[in-house]
Amino acid sequence: MKVSRFEDLECWKDARMLAKHVYGATRGKSFGRDALLAGRIQVAASSTMAYVAEGFSRKTKQEFMTFLYMAVSSTAELQSYLYVALDQGYISKAQFNRIYEQANRTTVCIDGFVRDLHGRIPKPPEKTRVLKKRAKPKDEDDYIDASDYMDQID
Repeated sequence: MKVSRFEDLECWKDARMLAKHVYGATRGKSFGRDALLAGRIQVAASSTMAYVAEGFSRKTKQEFMTFLYMAVSSTAELQSYLYVALDQGYISKAQFNRIYEQANRTTVCIDGFVRDLHGRIPKPPEKTRVLKKRAKPKDEDDYIDASDYMDQID
């Protein structure tokens, strides 16, 4: 199946579900005491979605994979923040587990997509270096400084 929009990507759909869970949990009264942490968790979740979408719009698969790696990093950041929220009593253990597992599902999906993309990237041809031969100078006046000819070497 050919994907023509980022919204068709399963990993983007998983990231969207992750953001939905995060925003639902961080709207609770307990986070009212720590708006900064709530905001960081929300940014990490929305960044996961955004990186997948932004990568999709890039011109090369290598650029796309770079953004997918950043999306995975955002899920790890979110999971770390979840521990802070749990330890501070802002979220329940059930909320923690639901969001953490959704982050895991998102990461696994993105990782699988990266592996699939990686297999489709053609290997660049091997570069060979060819040095041009220089004629031996006939007398002292024919010698030149190395900086004069370095730009002639491939």
